[in-house]
Amino acid sequence: MDVTDLIGEYTLTGTNQDSEATKYKGILKLSLNENSKIIAEWTINNVQKQYGIGFFKNNILVINFYYLDENNKKYKGVVVYHFLTKDILDGFWSEKHANQKYLGIEQCFRIKPYN
Repeated sequence: MDVTDLIGEYTLTGTNQDSEATKYKGILKLSLNENSKIIAEWTINNVQKQYGIGFFKNNILVINFYYLDENNKKYKGVVVYHFLTKDILDGFWSEKHANQKYLGIEQCFRIKPYN
């Protein structure tokens, strides 16, 4: 796979980095910047926006991400996705201030464009 193969939109399901494994859904959009780094934008549960930049090698995508809470406090973390195919990602993530006993889990599925 080439980095350009990653570009597109994906539906996602995941569980948070907590003992309850709280579930969520969303959309992940991947694009490239001028240096061929991955630009990521997540919309979680139709309300929360998260942003990141990352790199791709050997079918593994690593993204440093951040988001702001309702009080504009910034939270940061890292997500690692393994591309099982060009259309299916299996990932895990961690935030600095979340429960360090757990990892967040995420699966993403490419949204096919209509022809």
